[in-house]
Amino acid sequence: MAVEQIYSAIVASPGLVHGPLFVDQAGASFIEAEDSPAEALDRLTAAAETAKQQLESLAAETDEDAQEILEFQIELLGDPELVAPARGAIEQGASAAVAWRRAIGSLIEDYEADEDAYFQARATDLKDLRERVLRALSGMTDDAPQATDGIYVAEDLAPSRFLEIDWSRFKGAALTGGSTAGHVAILARARGVPMLIGLEAPLESLGEGTDAVLDAEDGRLVVSPTPNHLDDYQARIATREATLATERAFLPKPAVTASGERIRLMVNIDDPAVLDAIDPAHCDGIGLARTELQFYGLIEKTGSLPDEEVQYRLYSRLVKWADGHPVTIRTLDAGADKPIPGLTREGETNPFLGVRGLRLSLAHPEVFKVQLRALARAATEGELKVMFPMVTAPWEFDAACELFDDAVSELRIEGTAAATPALGMMVEVPAAALGIARFDADFFSIGSNDLIQYVTAVNREEKRLVQLFDPLDPGVLELVARVADCGRDEGKEVSLCGDMASDPRCIPALLQAGLRSLSVAPAALGRAKAAIAAWGGEG
Repeated sequence: MAVEQIYSAIVASPGLVHGPLFVDQAGASFIEAEDSPAEALDRLTAAAETAKQQLESLAAETDEDAQEILEFQIELLGDPELVAPARGAIEQGASAAVAWRRAIGSLIEDYEADEDAYFQARATDLKDLRERVLRALSGMTDDAPQATDGIYVAEDLAPSRFLEIDWSRFKGAALTGGSTAGHVAILARARGVPMLIGLEAPLESLGEGTDAVLDAEDGRLVVSPTPNHLDDYQARIATREATLATERAFLPKPAVTASGERIRLMVNIDDPAVLDAIDPAHCDGIGLARTELQFYGLIEKTGSLPDEEVQYRLYSRLVKWADGHPVTIRTLDAGADKPIPGLTREGETNPFLGVRGLRLSLAHPEVFKVQLRALARAATEGELKVMFPMVTAPWEFDAACELFDDAVSELRIEGTAAATPALGMMVEVPAAALGIARFDADFFSIGSNDLIQYVTAVNREEKRLVQLFDPLDPGVLELVARVADCGRDEGKEVSLCGDMASDPRCIPALLQAGLRSLSVAPAALGRAKAAIAAWGGEG
């Protein structure tokens, strides 16, 4: 009888599933051909072109945001400098496959060693190119795995590989590599694929077809679970499925408490691709539209920051999707765990307390002004609201508002329609929460993730401190209530858009603290409405 093994991992996309393991070790070995240098170079050139055509075909079949991810790899394959080191190794007698491994392997090491998290995440794209070209060199087909109802396990998973896989045939995925900020994790969350990353298990120890439970709630992969443990997991899975069915029934209904009080419930959007899966009638608008992903995608595709026209089209799309409901867009929140090459600073000793959010935007007014102009143009098309992240002092907020007014004036002088929308601020810094009455903002949105991190002095990415990162800490709730009270006294809307709003355990405490507006992850709409419906205003 197989012995149960439990391997720790990090949750990249939540879920709980049971099934056989499918261990993908594609690319582990390749057929080496004995060629002359000229023949080897021809084969490598042809393989690179084949890989490029495969990526272009894949890009043509997928959505716009996934296309931007693939464009990074397509452009790399079109860069002569990528193949140049391999060409030199071939001329010195190396085979095409060995030369390619060496050349791109060196580049992968450089990316992985970079202190910038952005470049570290891009190493996955380079690994994908390495395997794709090697498959073409060896004559292997590029067919994606097509197991049924299994759990996909691999060392890592490149964005293009993720998009090739038919996820209706897999229940979830577990990777020994990966990053919660990487494109694969973003794609998994957008498509509802349960995923673990950083799996602490050697692939060779995981037998193909072995029974397993992917627990993307507690962060572990349970291989060969004991009958008792399997019964427990199956009960949890059944409970989860029944709960999901109940929550789905709440989707078309308004968010109303047991006592009949209407609560405004909006959605958080970080990837425009998810809009197609959301019915605007199921929510009260967009409470938080993160703009960082658009910046990352355009940098990958063009090597430069998105211009005014590109940003305007994105913001206009959000306003039109909302169909009359309010849309709150947060200006660029880069820095800390969200670096942007060429914009954020490198080597900060404590980036979470460094030049990030509005601090970064004010330090680069030429970049900030481009975003503000795009937002001012979109503000003429619907109920757009704009908020600034990581505000600490009133003068920062006032400076941002002044720049927005300047942008509107410039556009109108140019003859372009523009408007100044409601301007609000994220409340994430304890000093701002304590002195909230000093800020002349039109509205407030509490960013609970950072607020908890700063109140409890805990890095939210540190697994060993998870018990201290407590959203229900009395200090956190006291600050939430303080901001809610200020909003009520001054007649200003106060919302909360962090993970607390999506957590049924926290919703009663948030309502008790005086909040009547929440913004949640799209997948949490049903469960948030269910939790609101169960709250009667007691206490």
